[in-house]
Amino acid sequence: MVKLFLIVATGAFAQFVDGALGMGYGTTASSVLIAAGLLPALVSASVHTAEIFTSLVSGASHVRFGNVDKGIVLPLATSGMAGGIFGAYALASLVSSINMKPIVGALLLLLGVGVLLRSLQRKIGRYHAGRFSKRLLLPLGFVGGTLDAIGGGGWGPVATATLVTSNQTTPRYIIGSVNVAEFFVTTAIVLTFGLTLGFQNFLWHITLPLMVGGMLIAPVAAYTSSRVSPVLMGVAVGLLLVILNVKTVSQSLSKALGFALPSYIDMLVITLAGLLVAMLAIGALLRSRKMPAGGLEAGADD
Repeated sequence: MVKLFLIVATGAFAQFVDGALGMGYGTTASSVLIAAGLLPALVSASVHTAEIFTSLVSGASHVRFGNVDKGIVLPLATSGMAGGIFGAYALASLVSSINMKPIVGALLLLLGVGVLLRSLQRKIGRYHAGRFSKRLLLPLGFVGGTLDAIGGGGWGPVATATLVTSNQTTPRYIIGSVNVAEFFVTTAIVLTFGLTLGFQNFLWHITLPLMVGGMLIAPVAAYTSSRVSPVLMGVAVGLLLVILNVKTVSQSLSKALGFALPSYIDMLVITLAGLLVAMLAIGALLRSRKMPAGGLEAGADD
């Protein structure tokens, strides 16, 4: 009973993060299951099966709260499905032995830093009203879908972080649209896994509790996304990406260099300290730009 409760709680927490910030469900749930020793392909298949239902409820909730832009959803979902099918087939039958985590982790860490710094430079309401080009959305959807299928998570971090960084629209519309597109991408991934691995091999004893927890919390997460300020939302997305990926990058560098780097906590503290210094420097620069020209001289003349 305790194990069942923990799995439900994991599904609820993962969906709250995903629904509110546009990322984190697959990354959170898959990390827990892989750490428990389960095969990556089965974990990805099972987590995505649960995610079909959680993303359906989440997407419907975002539509209900007015967080969705059709101009983002359609191209992102179309190319994302193609990427998801490709990634699922590759993981199940071709490149399951290749470790994509270091590459994906480094990319997401850099995106997280970019999202965080860009968000802190903007005031509420300062986001542009322009639309995203299909030349961006189509390849982005394909890459996000591929990485999501291979890594058991990655659709939200890649799609949401990239679009938020561009600063072309308020984050809640990006988060809602990415969540709606995620339902179609996840469905394509699960069908591909089912045809290659067999639906009977899915981890149903884990999938069902994850599904229940995620579906229960999805409306709450969507409501949160519609009420939180764009600046705070962007900062939260950036911090989440940094926290989730510092460990992956640190471990990969340790193996490549041949000696151990500081622990995960140390690396996280160092990274956050560096970001704090950068934020203070940006704040000082912005304040200096707001100072009226000739202000000091005017004061002297008085």
